[in-house]
Amino acid sequence: MIEPRIETKRLTLAVDDLDADGSFTGYASLFELPDLGRDVVARGAFVRSLQTRGAAGIRMLFQHDPAQPIGRWLELREDSRGLLVRGQLALDVARARDVHALMRAGGLDGLSIGFRALRAKAEAGTGLRRILEADLWEISVVTFPMQGAARIHQVKTAHQGLPTTRDFERWLTQDAGLTRSQARCVIAKGFNELKRERDAATAFPTDLAGTIRRAATLFHSKDPA
Repeated sequence: MIEPRIETKRLTLAVDDLDADGSFTGYASLFELPDLGRDVVARGAFVRSLQTRGAAGIRMLFQHDPAQPIGRWLELREDSRGLLVRGQLALDVARARDVHALMRAGGLDGLSIGFRALRAKAEAGTGLRRILEADLWEISVVTFPMQGAARIHQVKTAHQGLPTTRDFERWLTQDAGLTRSQARCVIAKGFNELKRERDAATAFPTDLAGTIRRAATLFHSKDPA
């Protein structure tokens, strides 16, 4: 019997700041989103693997090198969007300190999963491979992303409070559904100015306040405990 080969899938991180203890949260895989390798990960693909291994059984590596562990995963779970991860770099390790510095400087912005595809099927007419079950072995911090729509949605800071401007803009565009120009208007001039512009044009969402309130609920629900 031929063993399934180990594969990798990479995602982009968006790092604004890092806590002194090296902790961060994000997504290691997004469901139902084709990557550059023409693969789609189905919801539930990691359930059995996570039940079997748990967060402690999945390694945090640098560039998929088993000789370079750089920390540990504190929490791994599937939600409606993808594989949500919460990890911490081991800053007593020299390579982890290097990674920490590079992430802060924007030199490293990728996550990649190492897994075996246990069940997959080709989708006729699309050329996509749908991964139905994956045996997750490790998650690495890497240089080059494959699935650019996934982002770290929060990096813990020593003084948790208001989000950074970059966090707030990303929240307004990704969760509240505003355009970038609308989001920047809110940031620069406040919500009342955006309402005035909305009243003078037809291209703005009709239920803007409700949209932002719903997005705010999502935003706060993503805060790690």
